[in-house]
Amino acid sequence: MGKNRKKKFADFSIHDESKSIDYKNIDILRKFLSPEGKILPSRRTGLTSKNHRRLTKAIKRARFICLLPYVSYNS
Repeated sequence: MGKNRKKKFADFSIHDESKSIDYKNIDILRKFLSPEGKILPSRRTGLTSKNHRRLTKAIKRARFICLLPYVSYNS
């Protein structure tokens, strides 16, 4: 892991509904989960702290209403 690695950047726009952070966008939320079902850290995804808080809240809401699993059983 060199120091010259580019930081990943996730573009979330308020105006573009296909890329917005929402608990109903399951396909986007799954990109930010590890294979075990854990939320990836912002240093790995390249999200700002504000977007990471929004993402975390959306993932927790989706888990609560059973759109996303809490734990992945794919071993």
